[in-house]
Amino acid sequence: MAEPQSYESALDAIPGSHPYPRSSRYHDAEIGVHTQPDGTPVRYVKRRLLPPISADPEDTATHTVSSGERPDHLGQRYFGDPAAWWRIADANPVLDPRELTAEPGEEIAIPGGFPGGGGGRHGR
Repeated sequence: MAEPQSYESALDAIPGSHPYPRSSRYHDAEIGVHTQPDGTPVRYVKRRLLPPISADPEDTATHTVSSGERPDHLGQRYFGDPAAWWRIADANPVLDPRELTAEPGEEIAIPGGFPGGGGGRHGR
C-alpha cells in the first residue's frame, strides 16, 4: 500500500499542475507565455535570480570537499535529496555544479535549513 502523500506532493504528481516538481530549483520560477506569429502559445520559465546570500555565519555551514565527492552526494548528505545540490550551488555560487567538488580540500558554503544533517555545522 502506498504511503499517504501531503497535499502539495500529490499536486506534483498531476501532469500540468506544476511544470517542475517541488524539489526543483525552478518550482517557484515565474512562467511566461510567448505567442508565436501563428498564434501558438509557448510556455517558458522566466529568468530565475539567485536568492541573496546570507551574511550571517550562523545561517551557513562550511564543508571541506573530499576526493570523489559529487554535488549530488552533498545534496543527499545535507538535504536528504541528491537532486537538492542546486541549493549548494546557489549559495556559492557556481555556474557549473561540478565546480563545487572539483578541488578536494576546498571549503564551500552549505546553506542553512538542512534537515537530514549528517555533516554538522562548520565542516564537522
